[in-house]
Amino acid sequence: MPHPVRRRSRRRPGRIAVLAAASLVAVPALAACGGEAKGKADGKPSGSAASPSPSRPVVLPAALTAQKPDWRTCPAPSAAQGGGKAPGKGWECATMKAPLDYAKPDGETVDVALIRKKATDANKRVGSLVYNFGGPGASGVQALPQFADEYKKLNGVYDLVSFDPRGVGATATVTCLDDKAMDEATGSENPLDDVRKFTEACKRNSAKVLPHVGTADTARDMDLMRQVLGDQKLNYFGISYGTQLGGVYAHLFPKNVGRTVLDAVVDPTADDVQSSLAQAKGFQLALEHAMKYCRDKYTANCPTGPSDAEGNKRITALLEKLKTKPAPTSGGRKLTSDAALTGIAATLYDKEAWEYFVQGLGEVMKLGTGDLLLALADEYGGRGEDGRYSNSTAAQAAITCVDTSRRHTVEEMKAQEPAFRAASPVFGEATVEGLVGCSEWPVRGTADKPQVSASGAAPIVVIGNTGDPATPVEGAKRMAEALGQGVGVHVTVQGEGHGTYGKNSCATKAVDTFLIDGTAPADGTVCK
Repeated sequence: MPHPVRRRSRRRPGRIAVLAAASLVAVPALAACGGEAKGKADGKPSGSAASPSPSRPVVLPAALTAQKPDWRTCPAPSAAQGGGKAPGKGWECATMKAPLDYAKPDGETVDVALIRKKATDANKRVGSLVYNFGGPGASGVQALPQFADEYKKLNGVYDLVSFDPRGVGATATVTCLDDKAMDEATGSENPLDDVRKFTEACKRNSAKVLPHVGTADTARDMDLMRQVLGDQKLNYFGISYGTQLGGVYAHLFPKNVGRTVLDAVVDPTADDVQSSLAQAKGFQLALEHAMKYCRDKYTANCPTGPSDAEGNKRITALLEKLKTKPAPTSGGRKLTSDAALTGIAATLYDKEAWEYFVQGLGEVMKLGTGDLLLALADEYGGRGEDGRYSNSTAAQAAITCVDTSRRHTVEEMKAQEPAFRAASPVFGEATVEGLVGCSEWPVRGTADKPQVSASGAAPIVVIGNTGDPATPVEGAKRMAEALGQGVGVHVTVQGEGHGTYGKNSCATKAVDTFLIDGTAPADGTVCK
């Protein structure tokens, strides 16, 4: 059976979504879809994001642009990065110094954690290919070796490179709740109480870096990285949130865009209510596809019953029951309602993980125990077997809230509940609660929506998947259009799951051809 949660995510749909600011598309909050913004523009910030505006150039000192990374054998990833074993032979790690505050480029610096694997055919080497695997909050240093087998062909001509974005893993680490508090964060009746507790911990432990972890800052880090790696252009592969990062980079540095692929694409035109609502619909659609798989394979023994309506009813009843009576597990911990929802969502990122959906629900519904769903939720939330958490949730909140200028009230959230429940009887409630995730954040957000227009940039291949729960397919077309005429090259894959490379042969071939030979697919290509 395949690994259940090897996903490149951009949301945790359970109550942890509230703690992690939930709306991981760093865009504004409107009170109603397509309506006028009614949330507080700035909330109650105690400071402001200190980065220069996107239109303002930043001149970096030669001490930064001319630095030479000291590449060495990689150690095992830290707990903050997600833990695990050292990546082994061929992998090298280093750090790159970047300004903490790009408004003060000669000032204090942070160390950006890097990892690479050199091209296996030096004679055909194109350059470096930089990856971001999403989140926001995913450690590239930990993730790239995990997924490297998918990129063997690209590794023939590229140095595969990734990094921990600022706020993530080993780079200007954002720390909020400790491991014990994360285990105890099961949710209260008022989601704002959870938000306040989480926000206060972030402010207490990471106030210095919170204004400087936004997507624009990380995009500037990538352009410094391009220079430090010795590349004239940035060749880039962004997945999920990494597509937003890639779009922002293209906007800031259009002349420096090299061969760029965006897979599982964030919609840069949607406000956070629209994007959250679309994601609730996306997870509901994926859930219904998984329930159909269950019915087709297990017929009368399918734990979600004979129809989607019955399945929704059974799952919501289970989640309601777990709120007051969590299910026991063999390790002594309890499967809460939030953990169960997160475990279910984790299985929807990949069609090959639907069997875990069936087995996990079957266990808790028929046996009354929650081992599998809790294990899925743990891995999805960055909890290791030793009980230690990565900092992905903390980083996710910090990046999202500094990117997002809107601050919703509980009243505005409640006004949206009917639409979200209609969009998804299973995921609607948890998704709408995420709208208040940044309401108490101590740093003023930077913008309503990410700026991605990139006139003059080289072609950027933008791929959407019709069955993607986390980044619905419509976002890819909108990203391609927002990048600008002659820049965005739109590809649609008719398939299931979050992301297409390595899953769909047509899309994989199109990406390989583009990145290796420089030949982009035709705009409007459809892969089945």
